[in-house]
Amino acid sequence: MNRAIDESRGLEPTFFIDCDNAAVTGKSADLTADLEGAKKRAVRLFYFVKDEIRYNIYAPRPTDSHFRASHVLAAKEGYCVQKAVLLVALARAARIPARLRFAEIRAHLTAPEIVKKRGSNIFPFHGLADLYINGRWVRTTPTYDRAYCEKMMVTPVPFNGEDDAMLPSHTDDGRPNVEYIRDRGFFYDLPIDEIRKGSLSWKYMKT
Repeated sequence: MNRAIDESRGLEPTFFIDCDNAAVTGKSADLTADLEGAKKRAVRLFYFVKDEIRYNIYAPRPTDSHFRASHVLAAKEGYCVQKAVLLVALARAARIPARLRFAEIRAHLTAPEIVKKRGSNIFPFHGLADLYINGRWVRTTPTYDRAYCEKMMVTPVPFNGEDDAMLPSHTDDGRPNVEYIRDRGFFYDLPIDEIRKGSLSWKYMKT
């Protein structure tokens, strides 16, 4: 794909990635107004979504609107996909090309009651955000907030604007945490139907 077209698509608003929403553009501007360069802006936005938007695997999402970036910003909580959508929207509002990425993972620390209802600790569509910084795409995972990390004894994911920021494979005391099984690739908008079709959790979240 032509790079100019590629970057352009990474700046466009969509129904889910509503980077043209007033609340989203306002928050992005407030967070990055004093910063120059995509790298510094991306780091600031990443840590806002990671630590100020609470990670909640039970976050309500019965309708399409619950996945919109503006909704997640207002709710101040979300699960991995919702938080990734918000980061992508904030980045686009700051004129940083961004897109969604998904991976199939095994989450070893999943609560037993969730594993029992889902029948597995494998999550087919774990959400990440790709940010285009200084000529290259960087993968970021804004999922776990600092309070959750402290509770689960997991080192918070660091992001320096240059290296991929991925969930750690083990906890601080050596227990298995997250195993990346396969990369599902990138998307310029949320593939909501594909997620619902492929995710075992959709049945659980609707009950």
